Amino acid sequence: MVIPVTPLQQNCTLLWCTATNKAALCDPGGDLPKIRAAIAQAGVTVEKIILTHGHIDHCGQAGQLAAELGVPIEGPHLDDLFWIARLADDGAAYGIDASPFEPSRWLTDGEQVTVGELVLDVYQTPGHTPGHIIFHHKPSALALVGDVLFAGSIGRTDFPLSDHRALLDSVRNKLWPLGNETVFIPGHGPASSFERERASNPFVGDKVLA
Repeated sequence: MVIPVTPLQQNCTLLWCTATNKAALCDPGGDLPKIRAAIAQAGVTVEKIILTHGHIDHCGQAGQLAAELGVPIEGPHLDDLFWIARLADDGAAYGIDASPFEPSRWLTDGEQVTVGELVLDVYQTPGHTPGHIIFHHKPSALALVGDVLFAGSIGRTDFPLSDHRALLDSVRNKLWPLGNETVFIPGHGPASSFERERASNPFVGDKVLA
C-alpha cells in the first residue's frame, strides 16, 4: 500500500507479511494521520520502520512515529547521518515538522531486514545521498528503491554529498542485476519495472549506459 506524504508527495510504503499480519513502514516522512489511517485500514501490526535515506520527505517524522508506535527504525546507512542530523533545520526551511533521531540499526550492503516471515535484502546505493539503500524482496521480485530510480527518471544529484557517477553505478551494478522482472516502488511517482526502465529511461537505459 503506497501512501503519498508531505508536500513533496513522497511514496511511503506499508508492506506486510500475510502469514503473520506483521508490517513495516518504509519512509514515513510525514502526514502521520494519513499513515495511521492506512495502518488501520489494512488491519496490520507495524513492527518496524525502514528507511532508504535521510532526506526530510522520507524520514522527517520517522522518529516521532517510531516513538508513538514503540517500534525500531532500521536504516539507512550510517553515511546519511549528515542528513538526519539536520532534519530540524531542513524542516524549518521546507515548512515541515521534522526532528532528528537515532536509528535502532544502521544498515549496510548485504544485510537483511525481516517483516514477519518476509526477508528483504539490503543493497547500498549511494549517489542521491551517500548512505542511500534499497530493499529487495526476491520471492516477489519487488524493490523499494527510494530516490535512486523513478519511472522515466533518476534521483537528483545536486544536493550536498550527492554524486552523479555513483548514482549511475548504483543503478547499473546494484539494481539491474536484480532482474528485469523486478517491479519497483520509487520515492515519488508511479511504480515501474527494471525491464521498462532499461528499455526507455533517458538517463540509465541500456542504450545510454552502453
